[in-house]
Amino acid sequence: MGDLLFLGCFYMQSINWYVERLKSMSQEEIVWRAKSLARDHFDKVRFAIEWLPAADKTGCYGAGLSNMGFSVSNVRLGAWEDAEIDGLTREWRQKLVVKADDLMKHNFTFFDLNNKFLGHPIDWNRDHGADKPTPQRLAQTVNYRDFENSGDCKLVWEPNRHHQLVVLGRAYRATGNERYAAEVVSQIESWMEQNKAGYGMNWRSPLELGIRLINWVWAVDMIRDSGKLSEEFVGQFKRNVYLHCWDVARKFSKGSSANNHLVGEAAGVYIASSYFTDMDAAKRWRVESKNILIEEIQSQTYPDGLNREHALGYQFFVLQFYIFSGLVGRWTNDDFPASYWQQIKAMVESVMALSLGGESLPMFGDRDDGYVLDLGSEPEDIDAILSVGALLFNDAGMKSNVNRFSETGYWLFGNNAWQQFDAIEISDTSDRLASCAFIDSGYYLLQTGSVGKSNCVSVLLDCAELGYGAIAAHGHADALSFSLRVGRKDILVDPGTYDYFTYPEWRKYFRTTSAHNTVSIDGLDQSEMLGPFMWGKRANTTLESWETLDDMTLAVASHDGYTRLPDPVTHRRNLKLNNNDNCLTIKDDLLTISGHTAKLYFHFSEFCDVKQLSGNLFGINVDGLDELINFQLDDRLSVEILKGSDDPKCGWVSRGYHQKVPTVTLVATKKFTGNVSFTTTINCGIK
Repeated sequence: MGDLLFLGCFYMQSINWYVERLKSMSQEEIVWRAKSLARDHFDKVRFAIEWLPAADKTGCYGAGLSNMGFSVSNVRLGAWEDAEIDGLTREWRQKLVVKADDLMKHNFTFFDLNNKFLGHPIDWNRDHGADKPTPQRLAQTVNYRDFENSGDCKLVWEPNRHHQLVVLGRAYRATGNERYAAEVVSQIESWMEQNKAGYGMNWRSPLELGIRLINWVWAVDMIRDSGKLSEEFVGQFKRNVYLHCWDVARKFSKGSSANNHLVGEAAGVYIASSYFTDMDAAKRWRVESKNILIEEIQSQTYPDGLNREHALGYQFFVLQFYIFSGLVGRWTNDDFPASYWQQIKAMVESVMALSLGGESLPMFGDRDDGYVLDLGSEPEDIDAILSVGALLFNDAGMKSNVNRFSETGYWLFGNNAWQQFDAIEISDTSDRLASCAFIDSGYYLLQTGSVGKSNCVSVLLDCAELGYGAIAAHGHADALSFSLRVGRKDILVDPGTYDYFTYPEWRKYFRTTSAHNTVSIDGLDQSEMLGPFMWGKRANTTLESWETLDDMTLAVASHDGYTRLPDPVTHRRNLKLNNNDNCLTIKDDLLTISGHTAKLYFHFSEFCDVKQLSGNLFGINVDGLDELINFQLDDRLSVEILKGSDDPKCGWVSRGYHQKVPTVTLVATKKFTGNVSFTTTINCGIK
């Protein structure tokens, strides 16, 4: 998370935490934070006496929605009755109406909550998972990390991002039923009544305000022609939009906190100020936020298209901010430069490359299920990203890897989106699954077989740096970890993230070296964990060799994370994928002088049935695969099978926030003295 305060005025962190946090900052950032602290003190008075920016000089708050900057309502009202897209719209409509009807009843589904009733009216200031109310005092004095007093901020913030309003807006446009439009207005009204500007959890994080702004723009524009937007409502609503933009723009993240938060903040202000062009300061905010987006897409993204936070879940998150902002620029004749769009294309292409060998992206680094708009697709839907990418860039390669045209593409590009997509010509291409290197970001794909076929094998090796910037907030201690997929099915996985705030011990575990498919020395992590979103000394990874030949792909890399020990240890890993027999060989060299204990971790997906055949030979049956995978560990290793273990924490996979299931982890242990090598062989099935 981005907005970490460095003084103990509001948070009770340890003295060591503050010392380390200060060390992570530049002098410029310290000055900025000191100024921010002074601003926060001034806000105690400002908000108490309601001395907020004056009403717009043009009187636009009561001017209705007659001259907005653009419109997202490019799907004609009731269009889905025609079911014009090969029956897809019938399927979309049925799913949408079911979801919207649940939301009409205030039954929400997010994270581990399923059809959870949030009250009538909705209680916007509550962690509905833990049933905890959140403090209603001045926003910056609310410790959003204090679960006991504030609940889990993510459980509070998720419904307050107002994704559901876009669902209701879509339902109105798809069916023409005005009750969905009326519910949009009702929920916004109740939110404004319960959330006084500057107070409570929902004014705490500028990122949350940015996401809410984007959803407000989309939802209100979708129901503009419903007759449900009274002049009184619009005046109050636009006043809240103005205060959101004002509050975010004066708090844009800087320094070590300027990660995905800054992108979301800028996107929210850009989109809102592009829509509500009659707001005082709209032009200034629009220029400032656009410049931030142009700068950050370059500084936070590698040339190869992967995000510098080294958290693949955030790849989708920021990509949505960039795409939606870019489209708004085009709709308002304020297009972004070619370099911006080139970087978006690289980001989409990297998602495509990483997903060809599986059904989703591996879960390297943090992921918290964050997304920007609900346009009918799941947050990390590969088809949605590639459908939109194909339409944006008229790209045949992206289209050829779309299994089904995405509803998201329909909402962004209008009634003719399917026809535009269908018109993209695809030439005959090879279906060979090729190995490829993301040299800039440090990820290496060893692959063989045919795309989408049972003989395809995909291995992703992590040779990347720990994370982005001074604190590497969303990185994990996963140097030289790897994932394995066979026939597009997950075999060896990164276990995920699970939690940020509610369960500190689980937060810690899922970031440790032992929670990844790599080697731990003496029970220590490769990198020094200083807090739930901060790292100290970090493992540095070096690629030593990368070869792609006709018969095999080879990657050799090492890291220095354990050279900090009194008796230093260097871990070198050699991965070789044989294209002729689909055999993956992993050779781990541990280079040292004295004695240590090594633990090799192999985390299997929850879809694997792991059986010990004899000694250190295991057979892996996988749901959806006919072939048995043979997994052979070095005979010198002592192997323990853990599944759903709480002590020690091990044998879990989390594919969503606050969701985890037990799975098998093999822990192979050996005490050794001096240099040693261990070889693991995985026979991935027939060619």
